[in-house]
This record gives sequence, structure tokens and C-alpha cells, in this order.
Amino acid sequence: MKSIYLDNAATTPMLPEVIEAMHLSMQTNFGNPSSTHQYGRKAKAAVETARKNIAKQFNISSSEIIFTAGGTEADNLILFNAVLNLGVKRIITSKIEHHAVLNTVQFLEREHHIQVEYIEVDKNGAIILTSLQDLLKKSNKNTLVSLMYVNNEIGNLLPIDNVAKLCKEYNTYFHSDTVQAVGHYAIDLKETPVDFIAASAHKFHGPKGVGFAYFKKGIGILPMLHGGAQEKGARSSTENVHSIIGMEKALAIACQDLEKDKKYIQGLKKYFVEKIKELIPDIEVNGEEIEHTSYTIVNLRFPTGNKLLLFNLDLAGIAVSGGSACQSGSSKGSHVLQEFLDEEEEKKTSIRFSFSKLNTIEEINTLLNQLKKIQKKK
Repeated sequence: MKSIYLDNAATTPMLPEVIEAMHLSMQTNFGNPSSTHQYGRKAKAAVETARKNIAKQFNISSSEIIFTAGGTEADNLILFNAVLNLGVKRIITSKIEHHAVLNTVQFLEREHHIQVEYIEVDKNGAIILTSLQDLLKKSNKNTLVSLMYVNNEIGNLLPIDNVAKLCKEYNTYFHSDTVQAVGHYAIDLKETPVDFIAASAHKFHGPKGVGFAYFKKGIGILPMLHGGAQEKGARSSTENVHSIIGMEKALAIACQDLEKDKKYIQGLKKYFVEKIKELIPDIEVNGEEIEHTSYTIVNLRFPTGNKLLLFNLDLAGIAVSGGSACQSGSSKGSHVLQEFLDEEEEKKTSIRFSFSKLNTIEEINTLLNQLKKIQKKK
């Protein structure tokens, strides 16, 4: 039985070129980047070259990139820094954010008495910009807005330029969790004035356990981890050299092939949605229309509840998700869908299908045939 992987929003397979780059680094860059001898200097040079090359993809300087253990740490570093270092007293976010933001914001509210306010979403889970503007208008407190670029469960795209303009107008810090966007969308941080972003390599065919935070030049950084003062004092811990090299390579490939890959994956998604609607006419898309969502993600709501659907697909060798992989063990359901579906619709089975350039039309057809078999058994 051939296995089919359609859970790329959870993580992506590493590309052979990335594995090769990391393997070479493991053989040649074994020195500690903080050591002053030739082995340490060589490892340090590799890390700094990677930093420069990653920064170029966003039209920023290398000093604005801080390497982390992934997107969750990057989000935490940014949010804690805003409160403990920049004097932020109010955070505006939404209830459909990734838990790396939601849970952190709630902790800061509870432990540091930060005022937290939530932007409204519409019937498709889209951020209502007038709600954001109303919240920005009503207080002069030092404020941070935190909104994700691409929703990891339903794929909705944030109108990031419009949000950035509003934040600039109201002299507000703007943080965007761009974990599902980096490597899939061109992001020019000179054109879009975002103050902070978070990224994770394993979302664009790089290794797990490495990512970065972007801090706009001029914004000081108070570290969460204390020790050896690595990353210019912003993050203590010996740098994960080989994974940083892997992330550099994965991002270079993603950005180089971005338009070609986007067109190909868009074609897969469009084909799948068209065919599944023919197969199951009453199926619904969770989120905005597919033209206005990430080309890598579609979240579909089946006409009825079927608790064994994910299990049966897994038995058939097809990997998909009921929502975020980070909460796969939760029995509470999707916090994202709960925000815009009524109780009856929420009871229906929803599945997230997420695609990459490694998927094929043949795999989509196999998935459709398997769903057809499952529907007939009901």
C-alpha cells in the first residue's frame, strides 16, 4: 500500500538537497560557534552566512534575525519582549490564532496583568478590519497587535498590508506569526512595515527544531533564555548549526521556485476541491473561498459527523488532519472552527488537507477514490 502525505501544514518532508547540506555541515562544521579557534570560527562563519542569506529573502539586515528552536519559541520571545522590555500594556489579537500566540497572550494577561482584547471574525473566520480599527481607536495604551498571516487550520489570508498600515497610523507594534507563509509567499519587510515575524523551517521542507524571529531594527531584545549570551545576547544556547544550514538551504529553494511551486500546488488544490464537490455535493469549505485562502491548505466540512473518517483514511495510508497537529490529542475540537461555526455545523466532521510540491494528481485521485469507498460504506 502506497502511503500519501497530505498534512503539510503540520510539517513537510525534508528535501534531499537540504539533507545533503546538513550532512556536509555535520562533517565540516563540528566546532562550537562561540569558540575562538579555527573550528569555532568556521562554524560561526557558516551561521552568519546563513543569517545574511535568510535576511536577503526578506529585504532586511542580518542583525534583525534571531535564530530560535522554531516558530513557538519565536512567538514567545517576541510577545514576552513586547511586555517585559517594550512596555506593552495591551495586546490585540484574535481567538483563531495558533496556540503559540493564544496561550502565551493568556499567560501574559494572567501573570503580568496585560489587557487583552480580541478582534471579531466574520462568518468565514476572516478578521474584520473595522473591529481592529475600533479597538485601536479606543485606547492610547502602549499596544501590540498580533495576527497570523496564514491561518494554520483554515488557510485564511490576513490582509497584512492593511493591518500594517492601521498599526502604523495608530503608532502600534505589529507582530505576525508567519509560520505558514514563509517559504510560500514573498514577504518584503521594507514594503510591509511589520515589527516582528516568526518562522519555522519544517513548514517549508527544512528541518524541525529550528526557526527564527525577526525584530525590526532599533527594537531592543530582552532574552528569555539566559546563559552564554549567544545571538548577540538575545538568545543564549549554542546555535543549532546544522539545522540553521538546512533552513538556509530550504528557504533558498523555496524562494527560488516560489512562483512555479505556487502555480503547481494551486492546481492540485483546485482540482481536488472541484472533484470532491462532484463526489460529495453537500460538502462545505471552512473559511473563505479557496481563491482567498492559502494555496497549500483547504479545510472541508463533510455533510455529517463521521468520527472514523480520519482513522479510515489513515488505515488506507492517507495522512490528513482534523486541525492543528499541535492539538491533535485534544478532545475539545478546533478552537478556530468554534469561533465561526454554529453548534450543529461544528458537530460535522471537518478535515484539513494540506499540499506541497511533492504531491501529485495521482495521489489526489487515490484520495478521492478512497473517500468514495468510505462514503459508500456509510
